[in-house]
Amino acid sequence: MKEIFKLALRNLKEHKSKTIIIALFLIFGVAIVVLGNSFLESINRGLEKDFSANYTGDIAISITPERGDMIDIFGVQTTNITGSLPQIPAIPELEKVQKIVDEQEGIKSQTKLISAMVLVAKGLEMDLTDLVERDDLSFDDLPVSMLFAGEEGTYHQTFPDVHFIEGRYPAPGTNEVIIDTRVQRAFQGMYREELKVGDDLLIMGANTNGVVREGKLVGIFDPPDQNSAMFQIIYCNPDMARSFADLTYASSFSQELPDSIDLSISELDETDLFGSEDDDIFGDLIDENTDILAADEYDFDSILGDTTLRNELNKTDDGSWHFILAKVKNKSNINKIILELTQKFKAENLNVQVMGWKQAALSYSATVEGLGFIFNLLIIILAVVVFIIIMNTMTVSVIERTGEIGTMRAIGAEKKFVKRLFFTETISLTFVSTIIGIILAFIIMTIFNSLNITITNSIAKMILGGGLLHFSPTPKIIIMTILIALVGSWISNLYPVKSALKITPLKALNKSSD
Repeated sequence: MKEIFKLALRNLKEHKSKTIIIALFLIFGVAIVVLGNSFLESINRGLEKDFSANYTGDIAISITPERGDMIDIFGVQTTNITGSLPQIPAIPELEKVQKIVDEQEGIKSQTKLISAMVLVAKGLEMDLTDLVERDDLSFDDLPVSMLFAGEEGTYHQTFPDVHFIEGRYPAPGTNEVIIDTRVQRAFQGMYREELKVGDDLLIMGANTNGVVREGKLVGIFDPPDQNSAMFQIIYCNPDMARSFADLTYASSFSQELPDSIDLSISELDETDLFGSEDDDIFGDLIDENTDILAADEYDFDSILGDTTLRNELNKTDDGSWHFILAKVKNKSNINKIILELTQKFKAENLNVQVMGWKQAALSYSATVEGLGFIFNLLIIILAVVVFIIIMNTMTVSVIERTGEIGTMRAIGAEKKFVKRLFFTETISLTFVSTIIGIILAFIIMTIFNSLNITITNSIAKMILGGGLLHFSPTPKIIIMTILIALVGSWISNLYPVKSALKITPLKALNKSSD
């Protein structure tokens, strides 16, 4: 084997041009693979660290979405196009679900969450004319925010990293809110007015039917990670959030209705619906000598009858929640706990789903996975091109070395020897080139990471999983890159070696005479 290795190195030196061509393709191909995978690893690490620590926990539990829908903490992602954006329904049979979660081993802490999307304004009315009239407004200039409300006593213990610039948490049972600094900057950019602690706000639901509530700003905070991909946030008390999330007693009641209710009016005739010709529907309200606008003489509210039930059903359901969020003691057990909880809920016929952080933050993780898919597709194309070039170069080399191969065969070299020689040349060149490519990638990553390049655009942050552009290489990336390069080179060398083995001494002599 030692003699084959020495002969392989001698052959590589003698064919410098082809050796350099193959080496350069391998070096830059390997560097690109390492850089790309290290960047994707950095994005995934950053997202997981940020979201699991501050927003989703390690495990999230919600109602099972309808077919064609997906639920994360940002809302319902749906393919069922309707007239309005769907709201996240409350967790059904919450007490049963909570009992199972309480009994589950391996959970360190847990809390509950309500989420909605809102728009912030200040004053007596919400003036949205700037949204239409100003061309200088970008997405980052809009005071649109995620409204989060956690369970009192557990939410801020589970997610404690709120860095107050000034103010305090909202007091229980109030319409007090706290906002992050990005909301403050967006408000000032849109309304050209300062927003400070103590101001009275108007908050409108972005995906509800015109729900508007007054709130008092009692705190401004920095997000836990300044480079987070997470959208700007407002925190408030659960009762206030439920009005934006449509978590009323009426919505809870509607979830318990049977699948089909007979509301047929086919058995009613025209008289039952509209009365007879002799009936004067408005006779008791209006006569010929009455001003129809004289509303103070009539009790128009009485037309609706007793509205007590309607008013009660429109009250927020103080027992309803969108999510149960949990952090585990050992992150290596996350998948095991998710599986166990799923099986327990299924056994109790509970209509809930158990998600990891990635599914709970699907609006963000899906964009990163899409970016990863595109990159991996490009890598596959690049690898195919590089290995085809290697194969063609090696095939040409075999043709040029016909005399050499024939001579080796003539002095007694077996096909096995020739095969080992060519594979030793290719594997040696590939291994050395791969190491050089990895070193080159590390040099580039070290220089780039030292620059601490960040982006501030919210859309770009969402696509790239955060504002800090960084590379995070891992041993897995390095090992996989080396293995792929070696296996790819071995495969690309199969055809050239097959051609070399067909060369006989007689063929070599004929080639030499030509």
